[in-house]
Parts: sequence; C-alpha cells; structure tokens
Amino acid sequence: MKFLKLIIITYVLVSSALLQAQTRQPTEAQIEQFKKLPKSQQEAIAKKYGIDLNVLGQSNDASAPSLENTPSVLERRNNESGMLTDSEVLLLEEQRFKPKGEELKPFGYELFAGEPTTFMPTEGALVPDSYTVGPGDSLNVTLYGKQNSSQEVIVDREGLITISGLSPVQVAGMQYVEVKKLIQAKVEEEIIGAQAFVSMGRLRSIRVLVLGEAYKPGAYTVPSLASITHALFVSGGITEIGSLRNIQLKRAGNTIVNLDLYDLLLSGDSSGDALLKPGDVVFIPPVGKQVAVSGEVRRPAVFELQKGESAKDLIAMAGGFNATALTQKATVERFSGNNFKTILPLDLSQPEVNYAPKSGDKIIIPKSAQELNQAITLVGAVSNPGNFAWKSDSYISTFISSLKADLLPIADFEYALVVREKNAKGDIGVVQFSPEKAITGDPQHNIALLPGDKVVVFSQYKTKADEEQVLASMALTQEQMQLNEKVELWQEYENRKFYDFIGETKELDSELSKAVSERDFERGDRLNSLLLGKELSIHDEDYSVFSREVLLEPIIMKLSQQASHGEYVQLFEIKGEVRYPGIYPLPANGTLSEAVDAAGGLKESAYLNNAEITRLVKGETASVEHVNFNLKASLSGEEQYRLQGRDSINIFSTPNWQESINVRLVGEVKFPGTYTIKRGETLNDLLTRAGGFTDYAFPEGAIFTREEIRLQEQRQLRKLSDDLRREMASRSFQSSVAGASLSYGDMDRLLKDLADIDALGRLVVDIEAVAQGNVALELRDNDALYVPSKRNIVSVIGEVNVSTSHYYEDGMSVDAYIKRSGGLKQRADEERIYIIKANGAVEVPESGSWFAVENSSQLEPGDTIVVPLDAEYTDTLTLWSTATQILYQVGVAVAAIGSL
Repeated sequence: MKFLKLIIITYVLVSSALLQAQTRQPTEAQIEQFKKLPKSQQEAIAKKYGIDLNVLGQSNDASAPSLENTPSVLERRNNESGMLTDSEVLLLEEQRFKPKGEELKPFGYELFAGEPTTFMPTEGALVPDSYTVGPGDSLNVTLYGKQNSSQEVIVDREGLITISGLSPVQVAGMQYVEVKKLIQAKVEEEIIGAQAFVSMGRLRSIRVLVLGEAYKPGAYTVPSLASITHALFVSGGITEIGSLRNIQLKRAGNTIVNLDLYDLLLSGDSSGDALLKPGDVVFIPPVGKQVAVSGEVRRPAVFELQKGESAKDLIAMAGGFNATALTQKATVERFSGNNFKTILPLDLSQPEVNYAPKSGDKIIIPKSAQELNQAITLVGAVSNPGNFAWKSDSYISTFISSLKADLLPIADFEYALVVREKNAKGDIGVVQFSPEKAITGDPQHNIALLPGDKVVVFSQYKTKADEEQVLASMALTQEQMQLNEKVELWQEYENRKFYDFIGETKELDSELSKAVSERDFERGDRLNSLLLGKELSIHDEDYSVFSREVLLEPIIMKLSQQASHGEYVQLFEIKGEVRYPGIYPLPANGTLSEAVDAAGGLKESAYLNNAEITRLVKGETASVEHVNFNLKASLSGEEQYRLQGRDSINIFSTPNWQESINVRLVGEVKFPGTYTIKRGETLNDLLTRAGGFTDYAFPEGAIFTREEIRLQEQRQLRKLSDDLRREMASRSFQSSVAGASLSYGDMDRLLKDLADIDALGRLVVDIEAVAQGNVALELRDNDALYVPSKRNIVSVIGEVNVSTSHYYEDGMSVDAYIKRSGGLKQRADEERIYIIKANGAVEVPESGSWFAVENSSQLEPGDTIVVPLDAEYTDTLTLWSTATQILYQVGVAVAAIGSL
C-alpha cells in the first residue's frame, strides 16, 4: 500500500512539473522584449532556461542556414500528407548526432528536390511561330477595314476552324505562322475591303508519359507548350540512379531527342529541351559512368560522364580548381576488382593528361601546404599581427619601429621572443629580446631575422580582468569616466530586463546584490594581492589572450618533445620573488638577467645579495648541485651566469620582510580606524596605540573576528546544510514525517536561512583581560575588534511569543524575562534554553544539573536569552538543534556589530 501511494505521489509531482513547464511558455510581449536584447544576452537566456531560439524566431546566425543538417533530395520529398514517416524521423534524429565526414553527392539532382509540381507556363507566354496547331487550341481573329469584328474560334476535333461569314478552314498539323497567313489570305479573298489580325488564344493540353527513373513515373497532362524539362518537374524529377545526360524523347517508337541536362545546368543551354506533342514518351534510363571529384575544386560532387569525355571535362564540370589546389599531385582511387583500391598518380598541371576515366573512380585534388616561404610572422600584443615579407636586411626594428604605433598598450616592452627553426625536422630554438631596446638599435636585442622566424610579443598583464580594468580606467576626461559608469549601469539594466522577461525579478535582486558584493570583494582582493604579492587562483579561460601562460604553452610543449638523450630540455624554472614565476624557454646563451626579464622582473621584496640555482649534473649517475650567486652583481652585468637546461632559479625574499598586515578597530576606542601592525604585535599593544577605550565603551560586549576562523566556519555551515538536506530527504519517505508538527515549509526556510548565512569568524576573548595585559593575543591580518557602547538591556529571542529586548534589572531571573516576552511557544525546547553572553560565551541556566548555574545571578547587561526549537518536532533530526543554535549565535553577533 505504501508503495502504491509513493507511485501516485510521484506521478502527481511529475505531471504538475510538466504542466508548469508547459504553462510557462513566453507570451508574445515577452518574445518581443526578448528580441530587443543583445545577441549574447539572448544566448545566455536560452542556455540557462532551455528556451529554443528557433521557436522564438531567433537563431545563432539567422543569415547563415545550417548545412550540416540539410536533408538530401529524398529526405525533402515528403509524402502527400506533408509529414515524415516514423522511420524517416528516426533517420533524421540519427543523422543529427552522427559524425559528419566528407560526403560527395551526385551533381544536378538538387534541381528536382521537393514535391512534384505542375510547372504550368503562364497564359501570356509567347507562342513561337513553329508551334503546331491542333484540336483544342483557340485563335482570336480580329477583322478591320470595311468590316470590324472580333471573335474567338476553336480548332475542333476534325482540325477545322469556322470563322463567321467564311467557309471552314483545315488548320490541324500546320504551324502557327502558316495558320496566320492562311486566315489572312482567306479573309482578303472572301471579304472585299477587310483584313484580319490573328493571335493565339487559349492553348490545348496534351497527355504525355514519363517513364524510367522518374520520381513518380506515369501519364501526365501538360500544356501544349511544355517541353521535356516541364515533364520532368511534373513527375517530381529524377531519382538518384537516373541519368541526367541521356534523357530520351520518344515519339511513335523512335527517339527524337536526347537531352543532356548538364548543358542546361553548366552552360545554360536549353537548345535540346524540345517541345512535347501528344503521346510523347519521356524516358529516363539508369545513370551511366560516374566519377567523383573531391578536394580543392569549386564544386566537388559525383559527375556522370559520357563516352569520350576526359579529365579536363571533369574539372570543368567541377567548376575548376581552387587557388589552393596542388594539381601536380592529384590522385585517383580506383576499384581494381581484387577487393582492394588502387591509387593512381595524376598530374593535372599538364596540358595533356593521359587518363581514361573509369566508372567508380574518385579524383582527389590535394591542398597546397600552408607553410610560408621567405616570410616573418608577428604574433601576440602587436598592432598588426600576421605574415610579412622577409628581406636580407630584416631586423626586429624593421617590423617594430615604434612602441606606441606597432605594439598594443598592454604589450610587455621588456620581454619578447623570436622562435626559430633549427633544422629540417622542425626543432625550434628561441632568442630573447627587449622590444624597447631593439627600437633603440641595441645590437644585442635588435636581432637579424631569418626566413620563417616568428616574433612573439607578450602582454604585461596576466588576466583579462587586469587588462580590462587598466584600459577602461584610462579615461582622460570627466565625460569619459561618466560614460564608463553609464555602460555598467546599462549592462545591469539589460540584466534586469532579462529577469523581468522570465518572471524572476526577486531572483535578480538577490543575484545582483550577490554579484556586486563578490565583484567588489574580488576587486579589492585582487588589489590587495597585487600589493601583498599573493597569487590568486586563475582559471584557464581567465588568462589574458597574450599572457605568458597562453603564448608560451605550445613553445614549451615543443621544446619538451624535442629533448633527447644528448641534450637537456631547453627550459628553466624561476620562482620566488618575481612577478611571474613559472617555466620558460631557455634562449641561446641565456643569462640570469634574461631569466629575470622573462619572469617580469623582481618584486620589491627580492633579496639582491644572494640567490640560488639548482642544477642537474649528469655523469655516471645523475646528481643535483646548488649554486649560490650575487643577484645584484649578475643583474648589473658585473658577473655573468650562463643558464643550462633544467636549471631552477630561486629568488629569495629579504629577511624579515613584512607584507602589509592590517587590523580594524571599530566603535568605542579613542582613535578607531584601520591600523598597520608589525608581526608579533598583540591586541593590547594596538589598543595602547589607539588610546584605549572611551568612557562609554562596553568591553564585555566587544566582538573580535578573525578571517581564518570565518573561512572555517563557512565550510562548516555548508557541510551542515548539506547534511541536513540529506537527512531530511532520507526521512521524507517515512510516513512519520508527514505527521510531524514542524511543517515542510518551516524546515525548508530553516535550510535556506542556514545556506544563505555568512559566517562571522568570531573569537571569544576576554577583552578586559587583554586590555590589562593579562592575556597576550597576537594579531593577524584582517583581524577586527568591534567595541560597543554601554547597553543595559537583556534580549530574548527564539521560540517566544514576542522576541524583544528588556531593560536590565539586577537579580531578575531568566524565567522572568521569558514571561515578559509573552512566554514560550508550543514548539519551544524548555530544557535547552541557553544564554549568549555579551562577549560571545554560552552558558546554560537550567537548574538541577551539575554544570548548571543559578539563572538569576548569571545574567548581565548585554546578554541574550535564546529559546531554541524543539528538535523532537522534526522527527528527531539530530542536526536541527545545531543548525538553529548557529543561526541564533551568528544573528546576535551581526546585530551587535550593526548597531555600531
């Protein structure tokens, strides 16, 4: 029975979810608002909320239809109902996910894609003089002169026309021009003084047969002016096994015309498209010899060949070669008949080609190599990246002659590389130079370039955010600063339109406030890290496009791959007090000074009198040695240390170097503010520097916070929230939960409160003992002390009827304060009432226990009485009491800080 109930509940939930998804379809007004958003915002909405851009009339690129999922001729020829069959739907679904390779399609068949069409010529079409008049045609005869009249005459089944006042005339089988002359002569002969003007009226219909490899062979009624191509369109075209080059028009058992559609498709020649006569047969034989042409041609496809056509004709059918075609190295794949394919060479660059096409051949035109000859390539933070012509007198200054004109504002002027191939295998080496010194003509940096060299210029910034922040803040006028602010406001406005569109305005407010706070925190954290020399964790997508990490990666991989037994890998490592520690390519005759430039230079904390190189020495056995040197002498040029592959350089920090350590004092101290302290300084020392407490200070209620404790508490809160959710989920399948007094809504709100709470990181400290020097509390970075003013109140929170604060009265008990707050609620846990002291400590007031104290004597000003929720109402979820206690304690501390 329980299992049946579970199935019913699951079905109801799924059905309601589906109904909700269906009822949340966007309205027309929302769609119009959606279309006004930027393209990037539309894609973000579609991705996050599963909106189909095609349904909304949008696409990632409306101007460029996708060719990947374009159905073939047969796929687009639907049945008469206009719907695909189940098997066709499954086939299309399979093709959506099937990997696409090169697929050559027979040429010309796309002309007939789609349903059969009548392709009726218009009534106003010009009738040629050679048109054969027959029964069913009508003629308009106009008499003028002595007699004026106009009438329509129809050719009857006997082939006669009867004009009023004239004898019948036989016209069937005559050409249109002959009929006109005959009527005009007849009128002039029988009606003196009158002349005739003859024009063609309505045309008769004729019946023809379309047989062979037609899409829908059969008998069709077509206009008398219809030609062979009209008959093909009427029957739906030609199947993919039908011939396009030998379409036969048969009349009375004889073949009258052989139509080659390639003449029409490739040259626009319709001379072979003969007019049809009643009883004609359009016969489509099977396709003849077929040869495929792929690769670097303008129209790769499978072509049908006639007898005598050559490779030159094939290339002409394929539209000719692309500019990248390597014609002298073409190949032919041919079935040899022994279960294998044979590869034949084919030089299409020659005027005469000795090649006889065979059915099933595939001609492949390869692509020319992309390697440049006699060229120099500029890569990275340059104004004009790309390939440039090399000359015998080409130097770095030839291509980079101005720092401002030829390099981007983000470029590093001290470190760049020339990547040069050393041998035919493609092994590379690097030469390091300074763009700034190269421009001045320094021969050591203004390097003579060789063909194929690649000049790589790096960005002086590591992340995209650093680049954008620096470049965006370089506003010269007040108007530019205001414009930057307006741009940010506009972006937030667009985000709000996005949330209004999907009906999530409340979510927007919370996400915006959270994003702004995180952005401000990250910005401040980044600035602090820059000042303090700390490393931030960076994702791959956050690196600057021209950063060292991005541009050096392929170079380092190539150098690592080409290392051999006889040569160390040409890489070195530098770490310690440099701007960009890491692994770098070792330039030819690389020195320590170049290594420091590669790492972005020294930090201000670097120790110049001593540094260390760890070097691998290879002999009978490998060993490691450490080489100490004077960094200052090496950088000044007094000493030169040549680096070797695999060297590891360590730049030490100055002894006792101290980064900035800041501590905040807030509230009732004589000189509150943010103080920079030295290492080992205590809270007592800082209070002495700040002048001590004011006369209104309440040291017993002071709150001391520490960043590392806050981070630890935040992790614990997340773990507690996850544990509660898991326990609640596991208990939700037990019937006893349904009868619990605490509703699911209450539990869910408590979980959300617990997930949204920000840890404070409070450390319970006896501030009075610290101020008197009895306790030495050593300070750390980002510590904070909040000293409130005197408060003669006692607060009562939790499961009481009115959570409020009361004026402190000496000797008043806990129970008395609870009664003043309206007493306990039904769900209150009377046995677990506790007191949060003003300094953050927690005491239990209940009597009858060996660790309890008398509840009327332990209350002091600033204390808070907490009445927790009875955990029994939640079906003995063991974590609820812990969760509520954390919520109350953090709330009390935050309220105390907020009152300052």
